[in-house]
Amino acid sequence: MAVKYENQLSEARSARHKLLTGTAVVKVNKGGVSGMSVEYTSANLYELNAYINELEMVVNGTSKRRAPARFSF
Repeated sequence: MAVKYENQLSEARSARHKLLTGTAVVKVNKGGVSGMSVEYTSANLYELNAYINELEMVVNGTSKRRAPARFSF
C-alpha cells in the first residue's frame, strides 16, 4: 500500500514541477487507478502543495490520521 502513496507523491511532485515551470494546467490522479483526477492551475498551487504534504506524511509514517479511540470497561 505504501507503494501506491509513493507513486501518487511522485505524480503530485511532477505536476507541481510542471506548474512551476510554465505548464498552465496539470492533472493529478488522486486515489490511484480507480480514484478521481483533479486539475490544478497556478492559481490553486497551494492546494497541490497541501496534497503533497499530506502524501509525504503518509509515506513517512507521520500522518495526522489517528486510530479510533477505544474504550474498555
